[in-house]
Amino acid sequence: MGNVSWWKKMCAVFVLSAATAIAGQAQTFTSLFGFDGANGASPESSLVQGIDGSLYGTTSSGGLNNEGTVFKITPEGILKTLHSFVGTDGAAPQGALVQGADGNFYGTTGLGGNEHCAFGAGGCGTVFRITPDGELTTLAQICLKRGCTDGAYPSSALILASDGNFYGTTSQGGFNGGGIVYRITPRGTLTTVYEFCGLGRCPDPPVGGIIQASDGNLYGTTAGGEFTIAIVFKLTLTLESALTTLHTFDTADVGSPAAGLVQGTDGNFYGTTSENPESDGTVFGITPEGTLRTLHTFGPWGFTPLAALVQGTDGNFYGTTGNGLGTVFSVTPKHAFTTLHRFHGPDGSNLYGGLLQATNGKFYGTTMAGGADSDGTIFSLDMGLGPFVTFVRNPARVGQQFGILGQGFTGTTVVSLNGVSASFTVKSDTFIEATVPAGATTGYVTVTTPSGTLTSNVPFHVIP
Repeated sequence: MGNVSWWKKMCAVFVLSAATAIAGQAQTFTSLFGFDGANGASPESSLVQGIDGSLYGTTSSGGLNNEGTVFKITPEGILKTLHSFVGTDGAAPQGALVQGADGNFYGTTGLGGNEHCAFGAGGCGTVFRITPDGELTTLAQICLKRGCTDGAYPSSALILASDGNFYGTTSQGGFNGGGIVYRITPRGTLTTVYEFCGLGRCPDPPVGGIIQASDGNLYGTTAGGEFTIAIVFKLTLTLESALTTLHTFDTADVGSPAAGLVQGTDGNFYGTTSENPESDGTVFGITPEGTLRTLHTFGPWGFTPLAALVQGTDGNFYGTTGNGLGTVFSVTPKHAFTTLHRFHGPDGSNLYGGLLQATNGKFYGTTMAGGADSDGTIFSLDMGLGPFVTFVRNPARVGQQFGILGQGFTGTTVVSLNGVSASFTVKSDTFIEATVPAGATTGYVTVTTPSGTLTSNVPFHVIP
């Protein structure tokens, strides 16, 4: 079900298992794992860190039935396949997983499920829950309604919003056929939040999923096309969700988005556009009011960003390019751009997923192809950044629980949110459960451990 790259068709290559330092730089690149088909193939999404400190992800093909897998891998590179899809429970998962407040992971498959969906045989996708031990439950089959008015092909990741529900997008379906934004409860109740029009000069389809920003609203992008327009949008979470267009792209000049957004610590949003006749895409920043600026223009060198950015603890943005063999890059908010690693095939190629900065400070990612069996790889990039803490569930309201991920938590004495002490329970050496305290305002979370104080990589947003 997954995509097969030209590299995979050409030849099998030897995996680059040794760490390679880039001359003149402090970073170290390491190939951690190479897929072989039986344990998965063609990972197309970013990784996510679990409460046990392991990293979790999906492959879009491979596994026992060649329908894709869910896996976990330790930061040292030991991989375990948690689930192989069979088609009826989903196929071709392309979006990243998200960890719920219950410690389980939630995700989507772009195909599989209902065999007789309105758009053809093979299924139009599913939403699932999987435990850290690999027990999978199908929460919803997409496109059960006549005409796929409930959406079709949910290939992007879910988000866990402040209301305790998950939100995602489909690339097709809805009454107008242009895709939808949907809400799904942890128990599987599916509701359409917004439908894109799909006709004329309209914004569709949504790409790369959505994020919930510090103001509590949802933000995302649409791809655009010959008869549609590419935009950055804001969507309210009210019962009658209203969409606001923040920016309309001139695709002839800068291309159109191929991924979602990330909110920076400055409150602005950052994203990427794909190729156009003049270049291979851009990195851009946009204010909540819609003022856009270009941070970097690619090429034309055959490198195109296809995944969302991530902001590192050094304040810089990190991303990947997918065309050619692919690269990892960084760009500062003041436009300074650096290529950190160029892939060569043995160490991976064709990056469709973005990066994760784990709480040990290192970045982790996947390649869709390359490696010894040409089935993709998992890699790490150490930029010399120190450990920190991050969250399960952000933003949240006063009184709501949220999770803190990190390391060395045993013996923790204080957890503070922007200087206000929070009640907490140390669940393990890598996970703390805390409650947003009364009087807390948006700010950084600090955790005082026996070995020192850890600070969050981003502010925790307390919403009304």
